[in-house]
Amino acid sequence: MEQRGPDDDSLAASATEATTRSRPERGSKLSLAKIRHGLRTPINHIIGYAEILQEEAADKMPVGFVSDLEKIRTGGNVLLALVNLLFGEDGFGSAFPDLRALGHKVRTPVNTVIGYGELLAEQCDDAGQREIKADVEKIVSAAHAWLAMIEDHLSEYQALSSASSMDSPSSSESFSSLEQYRVSLLGEDEHGGVRRYEHLLVADDDEANRELLRRRLEKLGYRITECADGREALRLAREVTPDLVMLDMLMPFLNGHEVLARIKSDLALRHLPVIMISALDQAENAASCIELGAEDYLPKPFNPTVLQARVGAALEKKRLRETEQVYLKRIEEERVRSDHLLLNILPRPIADRLKSGESRIVNNFNDVTVLFADIVGFTALSTQIPPTPLVRLLDQIFSAFDELADRHGLEKIKTIGDCYMAASGIPFPHDDHASAAAKMALAMHETIEKFSREGQGLLQLRIGICTGPVIAGVIGQNKFIFDLWGDTVNTASRMESQGEPGRTQVAATTYEFLRDRFQFEERGAIDIKGKGSMKTYFLGGAKV
Repeated sequence: MEQRGPDDDSLAASATEATTRSRPERGSKLSLAKIRHGLRTPINHIIGYAEILQEEAADKMPVGFVSDLEKIRTGGNVLLALVNLLFGEDGFGSAFPDLRALGHKVRTPVNTVIGYGELLAEQCDDAGQREIKADVEKIVSAAHAWLAMIEDHLSEYQALSSASSMDSPSSSESFSSLEQYRVSLLGEDEHGGVRRYEHLLVADDDEANRELLRRRLEKLGYRITECADGREALRLAREVTPDLVMLDMLMPFLNGHEVLARIKSDLALRHLPVIMISALDQAENAASCIELGAEDYLPKPFNPTVLQARVGAALEKKRLRETEQVYLKRIEEERVRSDHLLLNILPRPIADRLKSGESRIVNNFNDVTVLFADIVGFTALSTQIPPTPLVRLLDQIFSAFDELADRHGLEKIKTIGDCYMAASGIPFPHDDHASAAAKMALAMHETIEKFSREGQGLLQLRIGICTGPVIAGVIGQNKFIFDLWGDTVNTASRMESQGEPGRTQVAATTYEFLRDRFQFEERGAIDIKGKGSMKTYFLGGAKV
């Protein structure tokens, strides 16, 4: 393709020279003619190259390429109209504009030119059109040069407006006449074959900016939902639950900062990562948004590499947070499971003390009722049925005993073979401990009789009970056990072992606690191993 204008170096030099020539003189009157001249030079390059490329690329590139060139040319015309409006003979007169709104307005069309130019350059690479790409890059360079120059002029005005005491009228009306230059950017999705993963919500009041972002992001494989104002962005954030929200700082109804504040104050939305879209002079506002909870900010015009990196980083952090939540949930589930298992072998107060770091847990209890129960006939039964059904039967019996212990307020201590041990009055002392143990003993006899009636064999219980002081504590390092020691424990064990099948034998200490509330049969004095002669009683039913 023939050379039709200055190369990149000459264009940059021209832009630099124009910037130098166009600096306004300090004083009450700005050199508007010089400013107009300097700003029009890169605009002429943009419009000129776009028009020529529309003709020469028509038979070499897809239809969409030429359509995007028309958007660039339209953007150039918008820039030209802006220069004539802002830096005409009247200029800003003696009043300074709203520079924040002004900066937003003048950057929008140049961002359009840069964004579409970069997209077209990539398409040239895909099509192998180096000459066309070289001219597209000249358009992008000219747009960058114009942006640098306008930034310089706005800085001049900012300095002068800060020194002025005059009120600054709104500039929104000045730009109403430029709406005719807005281009409709309803491009088709040319990446329908790309598999989409994360869902992104893009909120920007400028249609061209949304179009550029959508095409860039869809090319990276993202699914995009768009909206044009802050109120709609907030609604969509609640309805479509995107993976990432991208908010322009300046939008109607609710600006980006207000939408961000509402998202981060909503328990249902606060987990959403948000990237703020801001112009270069809005960095301070973007920083305040990050303090409010935004993940990052994306400056305009959009740099494709930066866009990809910052969106990818925000989504990666979201994935990491979600993974962390999954792990935390699993840890919590394992903690609950561990606590449940620990409570199967330790009373809750003891388990809590153990988890808090106590290594030696020992307590004295003055009044505790200890119960031992042994299944009579179980040893003989074990020779008649296979191991699996035998163990299943023992599990069913002991599980039923566990339910009785919960119902009557006893603490299961342990099982030894076919012997079941429980205690009443620990770990929480109470006055009715002996009565609770007696009621459980009567219920245990009824339970074992039920198993016998259901054809599980002739089974009976031999139960022994004794009341008195005990020592309680935890032993073991890897396998914990909460156990009891003392004469009361030994006597309760002897009451069971030297008792009779189908009956509950109690020591005299227990009888004294219960004689007014339960019926007893005096057995008389018997010789208890290790204890000598002791007077014992068989427990009957409760007195009416």
